Amino acid sequence: MADTDTFPYYRFARLVRQANLEGASFETLRLLIAEASDQGAARALERCGLHDHDAGRDIGELRALLDAWRDTKRTARRSLVRWLISTALAAMLVGAAIKVRLLHLL
Repeated sequence: MADTDTFPYYRFARLVRQANLEGASFETLRLLIAEASDQGAARALERCGLHDHDAGRDIGELRALLDAWRDTKRTARRSLVRWLISTALAAMLVGAAIKVRLLHLL
């Protein structure tokens, strides 16, 4: 069985249980955890530069940019495949024309 210390959730649950056994009420612990998680989320958003009122618009623009990038990659792949197929067909057509002596290239 895996060591429970390797999983943050289990360490966290153990700390909450220990605090409760030492006299802290579950309600106090719940409120403390909620406040800590809110502060942690706010700090993470601030580090990413997404802490202001424009953050929603920024995320929307990033998603639009990502969609455009994916669309561009898809279009480039399709264009490359079409170009390769067209080149192969043209080469086969020239080869067939030489074979039936329509072209006197050789």
